[in-house]
Amino acid sequence: MRENLTKHIKKFVKINAEDEAEILDFFEPETFAKKANLMSQNTRCKNHFFVVKGCLRMFFVNEKGMEQTIQFAIENWWITDYLAFERQAQSEFAIQAIEATEVLKISYNDQEKLLDTFPQLEGYFRKIYQRAYSASQLRTKYLLDFSREQFYHHFNDHYPEFTRRIPQHMLASFLNMTPEYLSEIKKKSRT
Repeated sequence: MRENLTKHIKKFVKINAEDEAEILDFFEPETFAKKANLMSQNTRCKNHFFVVKGCLRMFFVNEKGMEQTIQFAIENWWITDYLAFERQAQSEFAIQAIEATEVLKISYNDQEKLLDTFPQLEGYFRKIYQRAYSASQLRTKYLLDFSREQFYHHFNDHYPEFTRRIPQHMLASFLNMTPEYLSEIKKKSRT
């Protein structure tokens, strides 16, 4: 389980084999059942999660009581409410397991200690944060620039593993459409 993280880190920065065990000691493995919340909305954001196995979503409940999904994470992806994590504040979002999921989690204080102990990991996390921010920027662009149908096709073409694994109502929420409209788009695509 922990080897996934060291392999991922090595894609971005060099770490010595003798440091791997010490780096991994900063992380705590945890398993979540399908539909379990890793973090609830309006609670303090304590952890940063690396997905070893499974699928997660980040969402919030709007003023109408509807869930709005803003992000997904599958194997080798990181997820947290970055602003709340950095400030150790209450999160605007919840994180939920879509499937039975295994993660490695690290608390804010442990992540700071990890970066003090292994400064080269600053580069790793910088790249992770840049990718997360870039994905958020692109999603915003697609929401504003594409028709809903174009957005679905773009997402499906670039991330087919998500469209296969994510329940339709959650995918529709992420794409900012109703499940019924998404169903129409999918039906039209098959004909």
